[in-house]
Amino acid sequence: MSAAGAAAVGVMALTASAPGGGAGLGGLWDEVTTPQPAPGRVMVLVVGGVVLAALTLPFVWHLLRHGLTIVHEAAHAAVAVLAGRRLSGIRVHSDTSGLTVSRGRPRGPGMVATVAAGYPGPAVLGVAAAWLLSQGYALGVLWLLLVVVALVLLQIRNWYGLWAVLVSGAVLVVVTLWASAQVQTVVAAGLTWFFLLGAPRAVLEMQVQRRRVRRRGGRDESDAGLLAGLTHVPAVVWVGVFLLVCGALLAVGGAWLLAAWPSA
Repeated sequence: MSAAGAAAVGVMALTASAPGGGAGLGGLWDEVTTPQPAPGRVMVLVVGGVVLAALTLPFVWHLLRHGLTIVHEAAHAAVAVLAGRRLSGIRVHSDTSGLTVSRGRPRGPGMVATVAAGYPGPAVLGVAAAWLLSQGYALGVLWLLLVVVALVLLQIRNWYGLWAVLVSGAVLVVVTLWASAQVQTVVAAGLTWFFLLGAPRAVLEMQVQRRRVRRRGGRDESDAGLLAGLTHVPAVVWVGVFLLVCGALLAVGGAWLLAAWPSA
């Protein structure tokens, strides 16, 4: 058994032995589909403000960026599988970069879709989480994220990536199984804001890195650069597309978050 497979078994065993685990899948489904207490809109705005402030701090952003990279690579992997490509593995590096390797045709719509999926991926997940929160399913958001982490864990092919995914999964397990309903709701809202706000932040970071590489005469290996080679559409246009998509998803997800809860 691989290290990732053994770790996945360990996470599942922890989940099964935790409080409430003995109720079985039926009890778990009841917990996930039971609406959580809704915080006031002011609290939602405060959580969003804290997340936004955190994203402006270089050290904090570097630390949190690993979570965004995990979802970014998960989006590449998911679309690769949907496009009929064979997934070979995922890597997450200490500089917060990542790599998803899949096998199939080197060009064509499937390859374009696979490469294009990464940067919008966290925003798409953020919108899905915002919708769940708008329905009162904060615990459902946490379990959704746990499923994403578990699936990535099975495909991790480097030790640093394994560590990053395990730490992320451990935090989610602790909050999901042992935190109060109020804490779960606040954490779910914070993570939702993080994916919605972090997605365009990552696109802007990519553009800055692209400029640095070009000034040094290096090769542009960003997602935008790869898409430019696949489609003959300039990389800067792809950067603009990513920003537009992530901005639109931020607007939709943010509206759901603010409209779902009372103003008090």
